[in-house]
Amino acid sequence: MFAAENGLRGDPRLKAISDAITVVPNFPKPGIMFQDITTLVSNHKAFKHTVDIFVDRYRDMDISLVAGVEARGFIFAPPIALAIGAKFLPLRKPGKLPGEVISEAYELEYGKDCLEMHVGAIEQGERALVIDDLVATGGTLSAAIRLLERVGAEVIECACVIGVPEVKERRLLDGKPLYVLVEPRQ
Repeated sequence: MFAAENGLRGDPRLKAISDAITVVPNFPKPGIMFQDITTLVSNHKAFKHTVDIFVDRYRDMDISLVAGVEARGFIFAPPIALAIGAKFLPLRKPGKLPGEVISEAYELEYGKDCLEMHVGAIEQGERALVIDDLVATGGTLSAAIRLLERVGAEVIECACVIGVPEVKERRLLDGKPLYVLVEPRQ
């Protein structure tokens, strides 16, 4: 669900967040309207609004683990985890973590990829929130859900700053709720 449909319609923070995102046409390839969040995180007010909205939503959900998807999920997940009293877990691309890892492969619209995490990073029954910057097809978030659940976590919800309008109809991702702040800018 989009935040505007969940009690935040007309909230000026959502407009500030959306306005702080820069669109880069034809990056990384022709036809892509890249949603650049570096301008969002460099605007301290818009960045704080982003974190605050997520914290308000998750503060009382007994989340024990906030998993951030590489790379931009790493920007949002740690401050949210700290604010709600949960641990942060990075979900990395292949070859980025030392030691023993567990992996989950997934399909992208332009190829294949994989997420990894350390073996033993999660205790059975931990209540997890998955954070990324953007959801388009849901492939990356679905892989994150599968990876966390394989090691015994209970994924409570996935959350993204930006979500394409097509995800509105889905509202769920592999049976898990999806919470999105804003639609992509054009």
